Amino acid sequence: MSRTATSPTSTSLTPRTLWTRARVPLLIVALLLLGGLLFATVHTADHNGRLDPRSTAPGGSRAVAELLRDRGVTVDVAGTLAEATAAAGADTTLLVAGPDLLTRDQLSDLRAAMTGSAGRTVLLGPDAPSLAVLAPGVRTGTSTSVSPLEPGCALPAATRAGNADLGGTRYRTGTATADACYLSDGLPTLVRVPGPGTADTVLLGSADLLTNKRLAQHGNASLALQLLGSRPHLVWYLPSFTDVPDDAAADDDPTAGFLELVPSGWLWGTLQLAVAALLAALWRGRRLGPLVTERLPVAVRAAEATEGRARLYRKADARDRAVTVLRTATRTRIAPLLGVPSQDAHSPELLLPALSTRLPAGPSDAGDLLFGPVPADDAALIRLADQLDALEREVRTS
Repeated sequence: MSRTATSPTSTSLTPRTLWTRARVPLLIVALLLLGGLLFATVHTADHNGRLDPRSTAPGGSRAVAELLRDRGVTVDVAGTLAEATAAAGADTTLLVAGPDLLTRDQLSDLRAAMTGSAGRTVLLGPDAPSLAVLAPGVRTGTSTSVSPLEPGCALPAATRAGNADLGGTRYRTGTATADACYLSDGLPTLVRVPGPGTADTVLLGSADLLTNKRLAQHGNASLALQLLGSRPHLVWYLPSFTDVPDDAAADDDPTAGFLELVPSGWLWGTLQLAVAALLAALWRGRRLGPLVTERLPVAVRAAEATEGRARLYRKADARDRAVTVLRTATRTRIAPLLGVPSQDAHSPELLLPALSTRLPAGPSDAGDLLFGPVPADDAALIRLADQLDALEREVRTS
């Protein structure tokens, strides 16, 4: 027995191989992390919220704030209710961008500041929760889309501005002294409710006319400047869920969780990085490709492979499989010699008549030889193999 020895093939991964495979994905992940950190660092301090007077985004309101400053109006941004109410006064217009975000206690504090300030309060898009406290005589109706509407009232600011983009929440008021303007299906989308002295409250069903995107359309700029510029000082209050009253903050646990301290932009950045890493893993992952030949470490002769397979059959006592292999191989080889198609080589109705025609004096037990039962022992299997070999030689030489 001879074997052709070759150099052994190692299947273990060396550190160099691991680094070669991983350096490109690691570089991509590092670049994504660096880009995310730079983006978050640059944009953390930006003001891009809707109706933020510092935002230049289409939904921001920096344009109207700059126009007011050009006309001598001081514009201050308040991030908490305490700052907004402390700045309220007779010479101040207090704009509340989202009154429905306030709690019941905060609405009560805001109502007290409104009635005691003798100034103007502008509420953007107030609904039933805030109207019940801030404007008790006004109720909400159904909402409508924002579109150019005519003033339809005697309010000087509305008549001078003309048509403007209003809509959103529509209101019902039972106060005879209230100004109801910009009607949509008979219900106003702008209501001015007079208060004690010089104080008044303006309700806007939609704040779209204050955004940078719509300010230059129709009479939006004129109406915005008249409503917000009637006093020399404008306090722009932007309520948020983080504006917690002092008494509520005192009851909270002073140790907040880590995720509560991370800005939302960082969380979105982390999610984007995770998705990018997953896509990179799918891109670089192992995929099934075409079959390739590989040099074996040891060359084995065909005879040795056949002998080894026979030993396995014998060890498993699988005479049925062995005899099936022998008979199938014999039928496949003699069928073309007998003029039987290859696909019919294993059909006794076609193979045996052709065999008897070719070998009239052939073995009488040819049917049992080619299609018979499984031998009872190994000796019978060896005899069957010899008989099949003799039958094949006889067919070839006939």
